[in-house]
Amino acid sequence: MTIDGVAKKFNVTKDTLRYWERIGLLPPIQRNDSGYRDYTEHDMNWVFYIQALRNAGMSIEALIEFVTLYRQGNQTAAARKTLLVDQRQTLLDQ
Repeated sequence: MTIDGVAKKFNVTKDTLRYWERIGLLPPIQRNDSGYRDYTEHDMNWVFYIQALRNAGMSIEALIEFVTLYRQGNQTAAARKTLLVDQRQTLLDQ
């Protein structure tokens, strides 16, 4: 799917998608023969997840930490859980 299609599907701007990719929240998006981004289902799952966490108030910095930990594998599950539990507590406190 093109960046335009993904932006419309998730109601985010194309600039936001490019930013998320640039800072490492999204994996590098493959390009088609014309050089345009071509989002896979896996990429769109990441967009959905990032958007959900942002809507829950998670900061970009915390998201970067979470995604970095996720990419390191299962040994970081406890640290990722802590980030999510902390975010949940922040929401409850608000």
